Amino acid sequence: LLSVIAARTQAVKVAPNVANLPLRPPAVLARSVASLDLLSGGRVELGLGAGAFWDAIEANGGRRLSPGEAVTALEEAIEIIRATWADAGSVRVDGRFHRVRGAKAGPAPAHDVEIWIGAYKKRMLALTGRRADGWLPSLGYLPPEGLTAANATIDRAAEEAGRSPVQIRRLYNINGSFGSATGGFLRGPAGVWAEQLAELTLTEGMSGYILAGDTPDDIRRFGAEVAPAARELVKAAWASGASQATTAAPQPVGATGVSTSPFSVVPTPDDGTRLSDVRVWDGSTRPTGPAPDRHRRYTAHEQAAGQHLIDVHDHLRSELGRLRNLVEQVATGQVDPGAARSYIAEMTIRQNQWTVGAYCAAYCRIVTGHHSLEDASVFPHLRRAEPGLAPVIDRLEEEHRAIHGVLEDVDLALVAFVSQPDGAKRLQGAIDLLTDTKPRPHRPRRSRRRARAR
Repeated sequence: LLSVIAARTQAVKVAPNVANLPLRPPAVLARSVASLDLLSGGRVELGLGAGAFWDAIEANGGRRLSPGEAVTALEEAIEIIRATWADAGSVRVDGRFHRVRGAKAGPAPAHDVEIWIGAYKKRMLALTGRRADGWLPSLGYLPPEGLTAANATIDRAAEEAGRSPVQIRRLYNINGSFGSATGGFLRGPAGVWAEQLAELTLTEGMSGYILAGDTPDDIRRFGAEVAPAARELVKAAWASGASQATTAAPQPVGATGVSTSPFSVVPTPDDGTRLSDVRVWDGSTRPTGPAPDRHRRYTAHEQAAGQHLIDVHDHLRSELGRLRNLVEQVATGQVDPGAARSYIAEMTIRQNQWTVGAYCAAYCRIVTGHHSLEDASVFPHLRRAEPGLAPVIDRLEEEHRAIHGVLEDVDLALVAFVSQPDGAKRLQGAIDLLTDTKPRPHRPRRSRRRARAR
């Protein structure tokens, strides 16, 4: 199947995701991969698994192994595969489960084929850190909130083996559903998908996403809408983080060769403007984080993660300001639906239904999706990495719950907008209150995230 795909394409990379090793002799697998890499012009990578569904493996002639034995067998197989690809002399690996004694090496692949391991348990994660080029878990088995701990295990194993964690690419098999309503991780509009994947890239170092699905429309939408938008969000965050980092002098280089600087990310200040008389919470009681460590140096990656959090909120406020203005102009007759359509088309958060109601609802879904990801993944990560930020995180979670109530009021106001005489006034008031509930992010004096530099 991979051969057919490679023959019909010119730029698409192919890889088994992942190959069930107990059914494939390592030397034969190595030569198959190298041959296809040569035929395709260097477009093959190798995903490997230690084995699963052991009844089926045994039924098809494979050897049943215990979990520990399977990990050992996989490590032996990796040694054989790499030795075969070296195309130098003979291959001799005398392992417990795989033995190759004097076989001729080769052929060498067209490029340095990467070995990605599908790993979840500690021994497999440690093997990934020691020997693999990439980690390839699946969302169905490991949700986003589990990535931090697994990444840490891989990083420790890499460092103990004398490798830099940066050498190990982090990929993620994902699945979800596109729709108008946001219902959690990768459940909603393409914009929600893009923001959530950008968050994972910046906070967890994931750098490749593989969509599991057979629906052509979903695949096209992922390629045409989600991937470009996610790349732009990450690019913008890295650019802003890098610019913050390069303004500080001097620029020392750490043991890993990564440029570092003092933490210099500053939250956007609150200008004090309030549009509604209603107060959802008392801003004066907001806690702050611990004082910064003056002696710690931060990589551009770490700076970018903190800056991304600020950029996301700044962007949401900017879009909300444009939405408020549009609602006012449509309600007063200054803008007709056709002109509004052209205006909204330039916004990041947009839908195919060009009405005030549809756009308001789309904005609310974006905010809900943003909060859902923070509550489910980012906040637990921050709690573990920065215990001193616990009061700030508690307050953020409390405010998220309050904002969801305000969003429900916006939904009700949208109904009133088309059904009641004072609907426009009610909708404007609801949006004013929503604007006030997102004035500025908290100002912890050390609002950093320990995103490892990969």
